[in-house]
Amino acid sequence: MQYRIERRRGVAAYQQIIEQTKRALRTGALKVGDRLPTAREAAEACAVNPNTTLKAYRELEREGIVELRQGLGTFITRAPERHMAEAGSPLHAELSAWTERALLAGLNHDDVRELVELALEEHEGAGAAPIRRGTEERQTEVRQTAERKGDHR
Repeated sequence: MQYRIERRRGVAAYQQIIEQTKRALRTGALKVGDRLPTAREAAEACAVNPNTTLKAYRELEREGIVELRQGLGTFITRAPERHMAEAGSPLHAELSAWTERALLAGLNHDDVRELVELALEEHEGAGAAPIRRGTEERQTEVRQTAERKGDHR
């Protein structure tokens, strides 16, 4: 498992480690019984403090996903349920194709993430009013950028 921390994302490094571990489990890149990198190895690879990695591993342990074994390492004990949207599924293929179109249209990764977040918020709560994470100005800016760059959905 190789972690990649994106500092410009605005998400804490430990949270990104948690997300990436869960994603690797959902996609089958990690399986029950696999050993994660040591806190020091992950910290060196990501240029973060080892305590950051330990915080992520402790949270994963609290969720019952990993077990920290003194002197042996951190091991996967349970995988989250896999869903239809896993890699290789028709939904994944559609999203991958859309993402490629968005990037070719000139959007950057942050813009693509924001558009996906906006789409999720539109459908949040099965008809309930969407929860807004960012400011209205940022959402308007992302929509206008997508329109200017030719992203026609």
